[in-house]
Amino acid sequence: MRFSGWLYKGRGDSDLPMTGSIYSGPWGRTGLTLLVACVGAVLAWMLRAPIYLLTGPAVAVSVAGLAGLRVQVHPRFREVCFVVLGLTVGAGFSAQALDTMIRWPLAFVVMAVLTWGTMVTSRAVLVRYFGYTPQSALLAGAPGHLSFVIAMAESAGNNVMRVSVTQSVRLLLLTLVVPFIAVAMGVDLSGAILPQGAVWPLWVLGALTVLSVVASVVLKRWNVPAPLLIGAMLVAGVWQLSGVRDGVMPAYLVMPAYVALGALIGTRFAGVTARALMHNLAAGLAITAAAVVLSAVGAVAVAWALAMPANHVLLAFAPGGLETMIAMGVVMGAVPGFVAACHMTRLMVLSVLLPVMAGRR
Repeated sequence: MRFSGWLYKGRGDSDLPMTGSIYSGPWGRTGLTLLVACVGAVLAWMLRAPIYLLTGPAVAVSVAGLAGLRVQVHPRFREVCFVVLGLTVGAGFSAQALDTMIRWPLAFVVMAVLTWGTMVTSRAVLVRYFGYTPQSALLAGAPGHLSFVIAMAESAGNNVMRVSVTQSVRLLLLTLVVPFIAVAMGVDLSGAILPQGAVWPLWVLGALTVLSVVASVVLKRWNVPAPLLIGAMLVAGVWQLSGVRDGVMPAYLVMPAYVALGALIGTRFAGVTARALMHNLAAGLAITAAAVVLSAVGAVAVAWALAMPANHVLLAFAPGGLETMIAMGVVMGAVPGFVAACHMTRLMVLSVLLPVMAGRR
């Protein structure tokens, strides 16, 4: 079933009526997508789903995209939300967290090994049971770095749609599965979405926002992934550690940012037909299961060695989206720097392993 008229998702904007509508432009489609995301958040809240501001919109927008709605989150709005999320994460930095940093390198070593093991396992599963070519299986089973993976698939002439759908299934499943795993491990996520504490005044928010943009420009030149998110996180973290004016982000900014992030996850399925999804759904489920099992084994071992909560390490090791996992870390009370550092380590390892392993084929 697909929506019709001006909601129909055809091959391009030329399919829209000449008269158009308020939803024919990118901002109009963004507004409609966020409306769907808000409905999903309300339904998830009614069902008492964990982290409902994120999981509800992700599911709702995914379903709408598969049904044919032209879902989209405008890049400018996305960037604003990344700054808000980065400041929210950075507000969780504390002096106590610095005391544990000396033990983090062990986690980075394990993360590198897990990344390689996940790629090898996923490739073997996809080739043997789902008929992927070795190189397509390597890219489809990569635990992250989606934009880099798609670029490699396009340049190598692989089945981009198959790789993209399999990767999108992994991202959505991990977004939904990780909160439930946390609940199963005894983590109380009810009412934990919004930051607790005194809210930063407007002058602090303005100063931190400007500094975040400046930091993101520097990080982008260094090819750091998600520079706006990481830049804002670092700026807020330094501010908190300075002790000048402790505080948290206001709820009226944090809530829309989480909803937008969930909507952004759902837009991964824009343009995907139900047939393509069903054809690659089992493959996505298989590689997600393999990644979760390997991550769980590594997380339990590292948590024991570092004397850290196992659910926090699992979040840091889960091969989901960088922005999503870092945002979840705030809700679960994990050390933000640890979660971010582990996921950035995984992306750096992938940047090296993917070309090397693809070249051998």
